[in-house]
Formats: sequence, C-alpha cells, structure tokens
Amino acid sequence: MPRSSRSPGNSCGPHKNVARVPKEVRSRRVIQRGRNTCRMTEEALSNTGDTFLLPIRINASGLTQGMLGCMSWISRLACFLRTQAHQVLFNTCRCKLFLCKLMGKTGVLILCAFGFWMFSMHLLSKMDVWQDDSINGPLQRLRMYQEKVQHHAGEIQDLRGNLNQLIAKLQKMEAMSDEQKMAQKIMKMIQGDYIEKPDFALKSIGASIDYEQTSATYNHDKARSYWNWIRLWNYAQPPDVILEPNMTPGNCWAFSGDRGQVTIQLAQKVYLSNLTLQHIPKTISLSGSLDTAPKDFVIYGMEVSPKKEVFLGAFQFQPENIIQMFQLQNHPPRTFGAVKVKISSNWGNPRFTCLYRVRVHGSVTPPREQPN
Repeated sequence: MPRSSRSPGNSCGPHKNVARVPKEVRSRRVIQRGRNTCRMTEEALSNTGDTFLLPIRINASGLTQGMLGCMSWISRLACFLRTQAHQVLFNTCRCKLFLCKLMGKTGVLILCAFGFWMFSMHLLSKMDVWQDDSINGPLQRLRMYQEKVQHHAGEIQDLRGNLNQLIAKLQKMEAMSDEQKMAQKIMKMIQGDYIEKPDFALKSIGASIDYEQTSATYNHDKARSYWNWIRLWNYAQPPDVILEPNMTPGNCWAFSGDRGQVTIQLAQKVYLSNLTLQHIPKTISLSGSLDTAPKDFVIYGMEVSPKKEVFLGAFQFQPENIIQMFQLQNHPPRTFGAVKVKISSNWGNPRFTCLYRVRVHGSVTPPREQPN
C-alpha cells in the first residue's frame, strides 16, 4: 500500500494531503509495525548483549502515536523480562547440572566408602578365621614371658626390700660390734690382755717361783683362821699368784715392808725383751689408795751355771696406770731361764707391799733372726 508523504518540519501534526485509509488497514499496519519493532528490538538486544535500549521514536499522529509509544515500551519491557528470565533459567540449569554431577560423584564416593568398610569388616572377620597355631603360639609364649617378667620384677622388688632390711641389720650389728669391741678392749685393759705378747712367766704353761730366792710372804692376823686359839690355815696368797691372770682385789702376793724380791722360773729359756707389772685400779681398791703398789724395782736375768745375775734394767711403776710394760735397758745376746724382780720401795705403806701380776716377754729365737 502507498504511504502518505510527511512533512519534515512537523512530524507530529496531521498531514493535509493524506488520503483517507480504512480502519482495518490501519490496524493491520499497527500490528505489523509492532511485530517489526519487537523483531528489531530482539535483534538489537541479542546484538548488544541484552542491554536495555530506549524506545525509538515513531512518527504517528495523535492517539495512534501514543498507543504506538506505549506498545513499544511494553514490547521492550517484555523482551527485557524474557531475556532476564532466560538468563535466570540458564543459571539455574547450570546450578542444577553442577549439583547433579556433584550428587552423582558424591554418591559414587559414598558407595565406594561403604564398600571399602564392608570389605574391611569382612577381611577382619576372615583374619580371625585365618589365624592358626603358627601365630597364636608365639603370641601365647610372648604373653607368658611378659607375665614371667612381671613376676620376676615383683620378686626383685621383694629382694631389694629384704636387702635393705639386711643392710639395716648389718649396720646395727656393726654398731653393736663396735660397742662390743670397745667393751672387750676395756675388759682387756682391766685384765691386761691387750699387751698381746707371749708371757713366759705364766703358771699355766709351766712357770714357777724359786722360793729360795724369794722374800717371805707377809703374815697378818686377819689373814689367818683360828679354832679355839688353834690356827687352822692362812689366807695369805703364795708368791705364785703373781703368775696367774686373776686380778680381783686381794688376790696378790704381799711381802713385809717396802723391800723384797721374787725369782721366777720361766717356762723355757728365752731372749728377754720386756717385763710387765700390773696392779688394781684405785676405784676398786678396798682401802681407796694405792700405797701398797711397788715403786722402784730392778730386773735381773738369772744364769743357772754358774749362778750369776745379769742386770737388765731399773724402772719405776706408776700406779695411776694399772698396767705398764717396760722395755729392758740391757739386751745380752743369750737366753735366760729365770728372772729376778727386786723391789726397793713402794708408794707409802710401811707394813707391806702387794704384787698382783708379773709378766715376762721375749722370744725363743734371737731377735736378729726374727721375721719382720
């Protein structure tokens, strides 16, 4: 159909030389124009990356122009909404695809894990069945060894406790033994055994007193026993009491005054080296004093044939020391079978002097031949 010409100066006003067009033809044209506009809009939208375009201006007159404008806006809005809906649906489909793939893979993983768990449980149950004596035997022996080790560890702990108790007892015994040793030492000091030298003037091994060269025993009325004025026996000790180890008070040989002598026949001939005198301590003396103890004395070695006295030394006894050993001053190179002890004074008693014990030390062999 021929289009009417429009004036370029006024596009919105009515045209003067426009032919009269029927209404049906006019509506068809409007619909065709709307379709063309939508097609053009879709192409523009597809070509411009779905961007929003303003409606183009269409030349129409009056009400027709307004309706066309509204239709254009509506069509463009519809195209924009359809494009956005397509995009949303496309994105939703991508998410669904991703979720489907993920769920598919997750399902596979879950199935694999479940299968592995079932396989492991089945394998463990089969392992219990597959164990035989070659495995159970060493395990049982290992358990037995472990029990034995624990048992032995307990025994070791018990032994350690017993050992500690024994050590404590040994320490107590050592302390007691030290005390006993001290007591024995004190007893030896009292008894005179700490000298630890052979005594050749001991009566039990054969020594004796030469009464011919020994002073008379002191006789006192209190030392005698009478019955109806008849003397029965004498309580005075003989000279050989000094050859015995008994050191009780009163068990001594007494001679009159402060001068006297005693000659001792030794058990055998020896090379003389020392002489020991012993007296009771003041603490156990009945008189409470030591005035009867000998003081100055001289020692002689006696030769049998010819009878001769050999000077061996002069000494002084100190009663504060209950036992004293004297080194001989003269050492003749020969043996002696007898020794004379000649006392020249005591510590103040004018009536008698008491001699408790005398020891004579030496050796059977010459001193130079003695082993070191």
